[in-house]
This record gives sequence, structure tokens and C-alpha cells, in this order.
Amino acid sequence: MKSLPERVLQVLGALASGYGEALRESIQTQQEDLSRTLVTLERETRRELVLTQARFEQLFTGSATGVAVTRVDGRVQRVNPAFAEMLNRPVADLIGLNLYDLVHPDDADGLREGYRKLLDGESQRLELSRRLVTEDEEPSWAGFTGAVIRDPAGEAQQLITLVDGDTDVSLLQRQLSRQALHDPLTGLPNRQCFGTRLEKALRHADPSFGVTVYHVDLDGFSLIAGGLGQKQSDDLLKNVAAKLRTVVGGEDALVARIGGDEFGILIQNTAASPDVATVIGMINQELSEPVYLESGSGVAVSACVGVVHRPPRDIAPNELLRVSDMTLRRAQANGYRQWALSDSVLDTRERHEFGLAVSMAGAWETGEIEIEFRPLTWLADSRPAGIEARLAWNHPRHGRIGHDTCVRFANETGLIVPLGEWLIRTACEESDDRLPMVVGLTSHQAADPDLVGSVRNILSATGLGPSLLRLGFPTDAVLADLGETVDNLHFLAEIGVDAELQGFGAGGDVVCLVDVPVRTVRIAPRLAERRTEPLAERALRNLIDTATMAGVTVIADGIDSTGDAGWWHSAGAHIGAGRYFG
Repeated sequence: MKSLPERVLQVLGALASGYGEALRESIQTQQEDLSRTLVTLERETRRELVLTQARFEQLFTGSATGVAVTRVDGRVQRVNPAFAEMLNRPVADLIGLNLYDLVHPDDADGLREGYRKLLDGESQRLELSRRLVTEDEEPSWAGFTGAVIRDPAGEAQQLITLVDGDTDVSLLQRQLSRQALHDPLTGLPNRQCFGTRLEKALRHADPSFGVTVYHVDLDGFSLIAGGLGQKQSDDLLKNVAAKLRTVVGGEDALVARIGGDEFGILIQNTAASPDVATVIGMINQELSEPVYLESGSGVAVSACVGVVHRPPRDIAPNELLRVSDMTLRRAQANGYRQWALSDSVLDTRERHEFGLAVSMAGAWETGEIEIEFRPLTWLADSRPAGIEARLAWNHPRHGRIGHDTCVRFANETGLIVPLGEWLIRTACEESDDRLPMVVGLTSHQAADPDLVGSVRNILSATGLGPSLLRLGFPTDAVLADLGETVDNLHFLAEIGVDAELQGFGAGGDVVCLVDVPVRTVRIAPRLAERRTEPLAERALRNLIDTATMAGVTVIADGIDSTGDAGWWHSAGAHIGAGRYFG
């Protein structure tokens, strides 16, 4: 018989064995239940993940709102069709681009700063309005909503951006933006848009070929508009726009309307691009084909063109347009050429002269511009024959600027009429009542409808007798009968003011001696300069003989020496002017 301790141990062992078995069976049951639960949970999780992914794809592809998934640095990984449609580009073309390059350059920094604050935790949500740049570079406003996708550790992995550009406000903004950048008549980009495209073209141009800018101005368009009327001239401008686009249709080019009848053409050159002369020929050949308007009139136009070929890549668009405009004006001044190529030396000189010209009004007000007098002398006996009033500009930096340059600057800036009136008034005030006072006029002054009234007032105010004032009329203005030029000449003769034809002998102007009341003529400088050439000498002597036969006094200018004075006297001229006489 076992002892009590043995029986207790046996019972405890049996209890422990039973408990262990029960615990093992319980754990096994729990493990089986847990495995079944995990399998079920994994299946449900996988199912939910697939459903979530499907829902996201449905929303991503079917949403009217643009969606872009990018890396943290903005590099595009995915975009939906709506976003691609906003940019007017295929989805595939956007992958790998940077989101910040798809917005307007002026807006990119603001968007980048917004995402920086979002990534740094300075803000919880990004909401901005920015301009997208479409394939045709037409900006359109859109609303940007951004968020950061982070991993479980809180590290930023991706950016997701919602872009809403289909609101009525956005559409209106897009329409207004297009109107602001395009000419409403021709539909071409305007000057502002042209300048923007110039900046981009200069930045991305092939260094081997560069770009070429053509500044096109239609010849005599104001006459066409005056003869045909507004409707017909508008139709002609639209036709010109279409023709210019045809000329550059095979090039990477942009045609814009940058002024009333002025157009700009930007060509990004390649190895196959035609040279400048060929493009100019194509432009004028295309424009020379008559356009038949509603009135039945067949109208053809020609153009003058200023060309800037391969400008420096760092030139500012505004500066480039200024250079093209200066080159165009130079071509127009040449008269016999249809185009001119920019010249850096001439551009620098003209910029200097333009700067002087625009500051002339201020110089007049501050007293830098004064009047100087030079004598007119009888060649036969050296007696005084008159006094001529001329402008002089005592410039503080550039020294003394002479009469001809002052007149040219005043003509270009529209200052010539008030400045010319001041010159006449001051000359009359300084007259000594013994010798005639001579004041030359420009074509603008000669055609001024207020000229006669102004002269009457000046004579009345100064007390100078009309016979002591002689006004010089440009011969070419009299021949062309510009404005009221000939009428002014006749009216002045009626009140006793003599007229002098200046620039006489340039061609076909002998008839003026019969048709207009003049007593004095001044030989054209370019004819006088060639007097040593046999044909020019013969023509000069014949011209002087003809004028003398008509009872007209002949003045020779530019006499610098005794020999010059002797030659002109022998040729029959009566009065001399120039440095020789002081």
C-alpha cells in the first residue's frame, strides 16, 4: 500500500498530464482557428485591394478632372486622359516630363514653393490657380489641388495633383487670354505673343542655324485703305496674313501681326531653310498676286522688309524687335531696295541718333538749342546779300550739332513745326531791317496749313517788313504739290514774302520757275558736289543759264575756299554761302 505522499504525487502527476494534454489540444485548436482567420483576412484584404485599385483606376481614367502622379521632384509618372486633353498632348508624351515645366514659366516657382511647404509640413493642403501651357503654347488657367503620398514611416514617396480646368471661369479666362494674345482681325498672334515666342525661340534655337526675324511693312497701305474703304482693306489684311503663312508653311515658323499693316515672321532655321534673299523673294512674289475683293477690284501689294538674321541668343525680345524696326526704317529710307539686313554698326549709330532726337524737346526748353546766323554774299563783289538763320545745338556731351542734323531730328520727332516757328520768329526779331532774312523750311513746314497765318502774326508782332523775309521751300515738295505747299507759296507771295526754292536742280524742276512765284533758287547739294564731273558741270551751267534767263537769282551753297567761289562765279551763280564767307 502506497504511502500518502506517493498517492498525492500520483494524483498531481495525473492532473498535470491531463492539464498539459488539454492545453496542447487548446493551443492546437487556437492555432487552427488563427490560421483560418488569417487566410480569410488575407483573402478579404486582397479582395479589398483589388477593388480599391479598380475603383482608383476607374476614377483616374474616367474623371473629368486632370490627375497627375509624380515623384517628389515633380517628374511625371502617370497622368490621366483628362489632364493630357487639357494640355492638348498625348498621355505618352507627358510621362517623364516635369510637372513644373507644364505650367507657365511665371507660375512655376509659385507651384514649386507650394509643394515645398507641403513636403516640409508647413501646410496640409495645396490649392492654387495656375496657367497650363498647351501644345500650341496657348496658356489656360486651371486650379491645382495637391497632396503628398507617404510610406508608413512618414517618408514622402509621391505627389498627386488634381487639375481642374473645365470650369466656366477657366474657359472664360482661356478665351480672354487668347483674345489678349491674338489679333482679332487676322487671327494671328499679336505683338505681345510674338515677343513671348521670340524669347523661347532664342533660348532653344539650334546654335548652328539660329533664328531669323522678318519685319514686314506693306507699301502704301494707307492709300489702299483710303481708296477702298475699311471693309475692303480689312479683307486685304486677312489675305496678306494667309499669304505670309503660306510662304513659311514648310518651316518651323510663326507669323504675327505686330502693327496696323506690319507683320512679323519668326523662322527657326534648319539646314534646309531657304536663305534670306529667297524668303524675301517668296514674300513679294506671293503678295504680288492680285487679290479680288468683293468690289471686284484686283489688288496687289508689295512690302518692305527689315531682316535680323541669327541675332545673339541672349538678346532681349524687345531689343530684337527694336532692331528689326530700325532695319525696316532703313530699308524704307533707301527707297530703291525692298529689304535691308540689320547692321550692328548702323544700329549703334542710329540708336545714338534716336536717343539724341527724342531728347531734343528738352534741350530746346533748357536753352541748349540756339540760333546762329551766317551771311549770304554776292559773288561778283563780295557785298552782303542777306542773312540766313540756322539751328545749332550745344550738347553738353556731344558738342555742337549743326543745322542739318537738328532739322532732321526735329522732322523725325514731330518737333519741326513749333521749333520752325520759333526759328522764324527769332530770326525776324534779330533782323537789322537792311538785309533779307532767310529761313529754310522742311516739307512738313511748307505744307502746314497754319504757315501763312503764323507768318502774318510773326511779322505783325516783330514789325519786320514782309519783303525782308524770305522762306526756303524744298523743291521736291513744290513739285509733288504736297498738301497745301503750293497754296502757301502763293499766299505768302500775295502778302509780300519772297520764296526760295531749295534743292534746285535735282531733276525736272525748271518748270517751277514758270508755275510758282519765286525769285531765288538754291542749287541742290548733291548736284553741286559733282560739279567737277564733265556731265554734271555742263548740266549745272545750263541750269544756271536757264534760271538767269527767267530772272531768278541763283545761290550756291557749300563754298569753302577762294577756288570754290571763283568756280561758281564763272558758272554764273549770283550769291554764295559757306564757311568761306564766315
